[in-house]
Amino acid sequence: MLLKINNLKSTINPMRYALTVFAILFSVAIQAQEIIEDEKPVAVKKIDTTLSSGAQKIDGVAAVVGEYVILDSDVDQNIMQLKAQGASLVGVTRCQLFGKLMEDKLYAHHAVQDSIVVSDAEIRSNVDYQLQQFMAQSGQSMEELLKLYDHPNEKAFRDEMYEINKSQKLASEMQKKILKGIEITPEETRQFFNQIPKDERPTFGTELKVSQIVIEPIIAEEENQRIIDQLKQFKADVIENGANFRSKVVLYSDDKASVSEGGMYTLNRKKPRMVKEFREVAFSLQEGEISDPVKTEYGYHIIYLEKIRGQEFDVRHILLIPKVSDAAVAEAREKLEKIRTRIVNGDISFADAARESSDEKETRSEGGFLINPETQDYNFELTKIDPEVYGQIQKLEDGEVSLVQTDQSRTGSVKFKILMVSDRVEEHVADYSRDYLKIKELALNEKRIKAIDKWQNEKILDTYIKINNEYRDCEFSSNWLKN
Repeated sequence: MLLKINNLKSTINPMRYALTVFAILFSVAIQAQEIIEDEKPVAVKKIDTTLSSGAQKIDGVAAVVGEYVILDSDVDQNIMQLKAQGASLVGVTRCQLFGKLMEDKLYAHHAVQDSIVVSDAEIRSNVDYQLQQFMAQSGQSMEELLKLYDHPNEKAFRDEMYEINKSQKLASEMQKKILKGIEITPEETRQFFNQIPKDERPTFGTELKVSQIVIEPIIAEEENQRIIDQLKQFKADVIENGANFRSKVVLYSDDKASVSEGGMYTLNRKKPRMVKEFREVAFSLQEGEISDPVKTEYGYHIIYLEKIRGQEFDVRHILLIPKVSDAAVAEAREKLEKIRTRIVNGDISFADAARESSDEKETRSEGGFLINPETQDYNFELTKIDPEVYGQIQKLEDGEVSLVQTDQSRTGSVKFKILMVSDRVEEHVADYSRDYLKIKELALNEKRIKAIDKWQNEKILDTYIKINNEYRDCEFSSNWLKN
């Protein structure tokens, strides 16, 4: 049964999924190398199954899976990288991390055998994006990253990240192929639920629906025009006077996250990034062309297309955010206070007020209801809701309208909102009728786990696998030792 399985596969288990995400985004230590004819014997000693960083080990081949080699240092450096990124490794052993590396290589090996092709351009785009995000979040320069991860130059750093991403992508595509077409019927769902002993049935947390009405201060047309004129002047200065676009980014752009990169982003036609209005203009430009001012939800931009590489577009932009007057802020708050009063007095329903007045287009047509991105419905589990929203609604009773809340974005823009919760269902033991969709998902996950188990057990037996003695003492969840 799903509820009794202790060692879920990497496509299902949240812990393993989290480790995979960290490995893809930040780890630069796991190397995929082609197998040599006869690897040399390596020094062997009893494995330290804890995650202590104090143990000193002689580097060598820890395992071979198909055409891939896993080194002792791969495990050590993976631990170091995960810790550096703040990952919680409580309860995670060295053997578990080593087993995860072997799983990834098994998937990647058979992806190659099955002629699964991954896009080099997509992988390199991922590397570009990861480096940009890492530098933006850590505040470190490329030179600092090279020093931190002990790489001689940027090319070596990118090449290693490329190999990591390629291996992970091959593994991901292989997993998708294994799970393709697996579905669950209502009868299978019923049988799954009935086989769970009553005292072992899962408990589902408190669920509710959340609605909100958002009012944004109105920016004066004069201020909008001032911003547009300033951006037009920047464009003219670059084109007519030879001014440096990157310098203007550093001096003027309000997108502080990209300033250190000179406003650079790499866009891919097949992988949406940035808001729609920005992408449409960027993809319409020719190399070396600068756009007219473009309005998005963040403010106004001018976009410079620096380079086209197949489906990838290297662009730089300058963002300017119009300033909102104190009077406009006060007016927006007062407007929402009046809307709240009408709702509380029963003059209008929350849903009708949202459709009539809310400035948030994503929820306005839904009567203010927030949509759960995971389930695509209106229901949220209270403990899994966005922490900021949780803080605003945790004390609300069903049908109660919150006081006016102030939201401030990372760019400093202010908006006001009121929230309401409804259809609250308190924490309860799973009920087949009420919780059918959740139970169906649990049943489907169990079916997927069994498919992964079956595939993995068969492929382990069919694949050349060599594990050195020091790791043979691990208690693996899969039959890596072929006992």
